[in-house]
Amino acid sequence: MTATDNTIPATLTREALYELVWSEPMLRVAARYGVSSSYMARICKLMNVPRPERRYWAMLAAGKKPPIPPLPDPQPGDQLTWSRSRQDGDVARPLPRPPSGPRKRRLRPKTERPSQHPLVYGVKGLFEKGRYKNETGYLRPDKQLMVDLIVTKQSLDKALTFANQLFLSFEDRGYPVVLEPRGENFYRATVDEHEEPRKSREDHYYNRLWSPCRCTVVYVGTVAIGLTIIEMAEEVEVRYVDGNYIREQDYIPPKRSRYAHELTWTTKKDYPTGRLCLQAYAPYPRAHWVKRWQETKKRDLGSQINAIVKELKEAAVVIARLVEEGERQAEIERKQWEAKQEIRRREETERRAAQALKESREELLQIIERWGRANRIEQFFRDAEQRATGLGDDERIRLLERLKLARDMVGSADALARFLTWKAPDER
Repeated sequence: MTATDNTIPATLTREALYELVWSEPMLRVAARYGVSSSYMARICKLMNVPRPERRYWAMLAAGKKPPIPPLPDPQPGDQLTWSRSRQDGDVARPLPRPPSGPRKRRLRPKTERPSQHPLVYGVKGLFEKGRYKNETGYLRPDKQLMVDLIVTKQSLDKALTFANQLFLSFEDRGYPVVLEPRGENFYRATVDEHEEPRKSREDHYYNRLWSPCRCTVVYVGTVAIGLTIIEMAEEVEVRYVDGNYIREQDYIPPKRSRYAHELTWTTKKDYPTGRLCLQAYAPYPRAHWVKRWQETKKRDLGSQINAIVKELKEAAVVIARLVEEGERQAEIERKQWEAKQEIRRREETERRAAQALKESREELLQIIERWGRANRIEQFFRDAEQRATGLGDDERIRLLERLKLARDMVGSADALARFLTWKAPDER
C-alpha cells in the first residue's frame, strides 16, 4: 500500500497510530505514509504512543502473543495528531486532572538532583543585557522565551535563587516545571507589581513590564499552574530635580544665593522594594484563579517553599474543577449560539420566502395588466387591418405600411411570451 492510498487517514490521532503500529510492523506503517521507520518511531515518541519491540512480530509468528501495553493518557506537551502534510487536525485536548492516589514524597534521590533547574541555568546574562524601564529599573530582556521574572538588576540574583529552589522542590515531588508546551493556548495572568494590587477598574493602568512569549508552568498531574516571580513596588514620594526624580528622603536642598532659582516639585512614583512575590494562576481561558505569596521584611519567600508546594498541589483540584466547569459553560454557550444561528437562518429563510412570494405576485399582476393592454393593442391592429381591405390599393398599401411601423414601435404584443418569463416563488 502506498502513501497515496485513499484508505489511510490523512491525519493520524494517537488512537489511530496506536492501532496501526500494533496491527503490522513499523516498516509497513511507515511505507503507508512515505517515511522511514525510524521517523515513524520518533512520531510515536512525540505522541507518547507505545510501539512493539523488534522481537514482538517474531514471537507472534511463532504462536506466542506478548501482552500489549495500553495507550497511556496524553501528558502535557504530547503531540495529539500527526499529518504527512504537517497540518494538525482539530483534536480537543483532554481536561486536566490532578494527581490521583497518595503523594509520593520523593520520586528522585537527592543525589540525582541537579544544582540548577534548566529554566534558571544561564539566564542571568540574558536578563542583564536587556533594556530598562525608565527610572524604575525593571529589566526588559530582548529574549522572550525565558522564565517569567519581573525584577530589577539588584534583585535578579535573589529571584533566580528563589526560582531555582522552588522549581527543584516541585521536581522532587514529580511536578515538572517547564515553559508552556507548544499546542497549548495558555493565558498569562495580569501582573501587578504593587504590594497592594489594584482591584477596581478605575485603578487599572498599563505598565511596560516585560512579559515572556510563553508562560512558565508547573504541572501537578496534568493540571498546569502558571508561575510569575515579581519584585514588588511601593508608592514613594519623589522630587523632580534637574530632569531626574529622586526620593524625597534623599533630597538635600542646595545652598543658593538670594537670586538663584531651582525648578523642582514633588510627586509620587512606584519604586521597586527588593521584596519578592510569587504569583500562581490558572492559565486556562475559562478558569480564573490567582494566588499570591508576598515576601515581608521579616519573612522571605524561600522559607515558604514547602507551604507553597503543598497549597498548589491542593489548588490543582480546584483548578481542574474550574476548567471542567468552564468547558461545560462553553458547551452551553456554543449550543445557545448554534440555536440562535438556527433561528436566524430560519427567520432569514422565511423572510426570503415571503419576499419571493411578494415579488412573484407583483410580477404576475404586472404581466396580467400588460396582457390586457396587449390584447387591446392587438385588437386595434386587427380591426385596422380588417378595415383596410375595403380601401383602394394605394391607400390600403399606405395604411398597412403605417400599421407595420406602429407595430414595430409598440413591440411584441404576445402575452404568452411575457408569461413564460414569469418566475414562481420557488424559482426565486
